[in-house]
Amino acid sequence: MERAFTRCINPANGELIGESPMHTPDEVKAIIIKARQAQRNWGLRPLKERKAYLRKLAYYISQNRNEIAEAIHRDNGKTMIDALTTELLPAMMALDYYIKLSGKFLKPHKLRAGNWLLAYKRSSIYRVPFGVVGIISPWNYPFAIPFSEVVMALLAGNSVLLKTATETQWVGRILEKVFLSANMPEGVFNYVNIGGRDAGKLFLAERPNGVDKLFFTGSVATGKLLMALAAKTLTPLSLELGGNDAMLVCDDADLDRTAKGAVWAGLSNAGQSCGGVERIYVHEKVYDSFLEKLKKEVERLRVGAAPGAFTYDMGAMSIDSQIEVVQAHIADALGKGAKIFVQSQAPKSSSGKWLPATVLINVNHTMQVMQDETFGPVLAIMKFQTFDEAIALANDSYLGLTASVWSKNRRKAVELGKRIQAGAITINDHLMSHGLAETPWGGFKESGIGRTHGKLGFDEMTEPQVIVEDILPFVKQNMWWQPYSKKVWDGICGITDFLYGDGIRRRLTGTIQMLKLFFRMFRRD
Repeated sequence: MERAFTRCINPANGELIGESPMHTPDEVKAIIIKARQAQRNWGLRPLKERKAYLRKLAYYISQNRNEIAEAIHRDNGKTMIDALTTELLPAMMALDYYIKLSGKFLKPHKLRAGNWLLAYKRSSIYRVPFGVVGIISPWNYPFAIPFSEVVMALLAGNSVLLKTATETQWVGRILEKVFLSANMPEGVFNYVNIGGRDAGKLFLAERPNGVDKLFFTGSVATGKLLMALAAKTLTPLSLELGGNDAMLVCDDADLDRTAKGAVWAGLSNAGQSCGGVERIYVHEKVYDSFLEKLKKEVERLRVGAAPGAFTYDMGAMSIDSQIEVVQAHIADALGKGAKIFVQSQAPKSSSGKWLPATVLINVNHTMQVMQDETFGPVLAIMKFQTFDEAIALANDSYLGLTASVWSKNRRKAVELGKRIQAGAITINDHLMSHGLAETPWGGFKESGIGRTHGKLGFDEMTEPQVIVEDILPFVKQNMWWQPYSKKVWDGICGITDFLYGDGIRRRLTGTIQMLKLFFRMFRRD
């Protein structure tokens, strides 16, 4: 049978970058079995050894930084500086963070006794690897998102199957080289290239033929399909899905910083960020001033791409279908009364996937751009009068991934942020929290289930297992074991009276009955 290939195309100019060989379903099944066998030894290795393998990744990335950034730029369409700033740098910082703190995250945790009567039962929580972890990653941040998840999974003692997006297979193959550079035992890290529909069915097959946990980053619709598949085998999964993220601009905000922040968080990566700004709500007192400053920032954006060029501010869109969504959302808004306030320039190329940055005003919540994820270089702006109104507008969405509040009064901003139904709230910034390795990432409502990044994300890579030890010497049996009798009944009643009885007499009587039962523990009936 002839091998099939995925063609890797530069979205900026349509050039063929290369080809990525595809796996067959049978090959993927065999890889999962191999990964399960490899994980048994990998999970038993001391954490110190797993760390030693993964430390090699930092050297490889640093030595090949420019080549990796250029591969991201050519395969995804984002600028070289975006590739370095939002992909490589966060990945390297995350690697350092998880290597340093994985021991703390995996350390057994002793539980405080819930009642002194049973204090001789000592409980500890251990973190146990799932086994085989499957990761299905997206095309918008094709390096940084899967990199951190793979690192956490491996440090936690799992083996990994990584399937990157079909649209950015060239970056996926770069990731494969990065992890293979660590020379881990065969079968611990596994890269597969298979169609998205097949991947879900294969990864979520009945165990041991499927993975033990699945991490997916992508659309809400696909997340729901995967959840339905996972339900058949009760395979746990973590879903990081869409966002239609709100930005609240208070009347005391630093408008220069706020306008620049809106442009960066909403338009970098051509707006293709699930945690990027899409909806902006501006206090009426500063609405006109904010628009004036935002207009200047958008008009000076340099949109384009060229090999080795570092002077472009926004790159190309990654895929044609997303361009169609953006254009449909703009058309819907204009048809319902919105106006284009300002647009950037954009290259006019028949072979490139280019859109201008667009700012819409006179928008309302009947429009798709305010209800659904646009995922493109579009900012939609509404005016508000009261903060209660702003919060209601921000929360009027079935999505809740991130949001931001912009104000010189940080205490007020935090209080407003706590009222927004979203998983990550930033004050006087936006989008960058994904780059903080210590900060958990995930959303409310239909933006997902579970968390990645930070301790909460690391915990998602393991199952909690409690071990209860009996430390009281010479115990022959527990008080409540068979054979049952009236003495056992009276003794258990005595325990309840001793602990919770009303009045000294009842508690004293309960103490006597309890002690009679207590001494039973040290003799054989």
